[in-house]
Amino acid sequence: MTDLPTLARESGTTFLLALFVDLRGKPCAKLVPVEAVDALATEGVGFAGYAVGAIGQEPCDPDLMAIPDPGSFTPIPFVKPGLAIVHCDPHVEGEPWPFAPRVLLKSVLARAAEAGLAPYVGAEVEYFLLDRDEQGRLRTADPADTAAQPCYDARGVTRMYDHLTSISRAMNDLGWGNYANDHEDGNGQFEQNFAYADALTTADRVITLRYLLSVLAEERGMTATFMPKPFGDRTGTGLHLHVSLQRDGRNAFPAGPGAEDPRGLGLSPTAYSFVAGVIEHACALQALLAPTVNSYKRTGALTTASGASWAPRRATYGGNDRTHYVRVPDDQRVELRGGDGSANPYLAIAGAVGAGLDGISRGLDPGDPGATTSDPLPLTLLHAVEALEADPVLTGVLDAAGEGVAPYFARLKREEFFTWHSQVSPWEIDEYLRAF
Repeated sequence: MTDLPTLARESGTTFLLALFVDLRGKPCAKLVPVEAVDALATEGVGFAGYAVGAIGQEPCDPDLMAIPDPGSFTPIPFVKPGLAIVHCDPHVEGEPWPFAPRVLLKSVLARAAEAGLAPYVGAEVEYFLLDRDEQGRLRTADPADTAAQPCYDARGVTRMYDHLTSISRAMNDLGWGNYANDHEDGNGQFEQNFAYADALTTADRVITLRYLLSVLAEERGMTATFMPKPFGDRTGTGLHLHVSLQRDGRNAFPAGPGAEDPRGLGLSPTAYSFVAGVIEHACALQALLAPTVNSYKRTGALTTASGASWAPRRATYGGNDRTHYVRVPDDQRVELRGGDGSANPYLAIAGAVGAGLDGISRGLDPGDPGATTSDPLPLTLLHAVEALEADPVLTGVLDAAGEGVAPYFARLKREEFFTWHSQVSPWEIDEYLRAF
């Protein structure tokens, strides 16, 4: 692998954003001039961890040192000439910090590697584009976007052509393989797709894409929000994850040549056990896939202006059917549809992989496609946190890099639940943007 100083100098980079996220997914960075890239590469750059936010530190604790991963180096000159992002792993006193989401995901991926498996993930990043009226209130950025069923509307895409194509070109310049850009089901809602990759790379790209969407929208006087349910009468915003596992460089999910799948989905026993693990741990997993109070306005919606919420209410699986918690569009992957735009991709992917690996290790069977569980998915964030605390597999995922993360995360989410329910209307987008 090429070292960071060489990558920076050969790409014409003049400044680097040394970036990581906290447990909520807040992007934290220092702007490092290329003249200091050698020190960044060898020593990292320091942060007062308590000031970062939700990352398990107190004011008295030693600095977090953000150590860059050269493999994540991403030039973004379309944002600012000479600018690049490099994703970092926070360390404290020379050791990876277990409360750092990227460190946590890497620990779960190491467990998968011990089992001979390499997770690959694709992510669907949905978002709303908003601007402000004369009173400063947020509204749909495109005033003509008022159709009852705006999904895939060619006119809506064309009106947002400059924004969508700028993001598309950015993704393709970075080699991500943008292959589609569409108007989603809610007025003002869009999605821009890129090719799948190994799990860590995809998580990094989701964070990078959210940053790009936010700053490039701001340049056009708009706000991009990933809030799960910013409008009570519109479809919510998902973060759907398409997951597969490779074994010895080959996809382990297809049944394979000559093998028969009596359930008709073309999947291998490994794939079915993975699905079974996800289904068994779904209630606890929702604390990571849908980690905000507002998330449960999305999953609890019974109707929307377009006629469907597109959010699962029970932990079921099936074929190419978007009403299931786990959709099987083909024999190459499974889609997890319980996640939303507030999910931290590192935690969401870690949780999904951890649940699936448990299913594989125990040889679980998900039953027949379409079978329903006796209980619905959690009705609120508090219910999801309680399910998480009672699930040793998912708490083990959070503690994969070190003890103490699971109880800290649960306490954090309980505090958010009571704060948001007592003080904040779920539709107050401004409050959400300030908090996250």
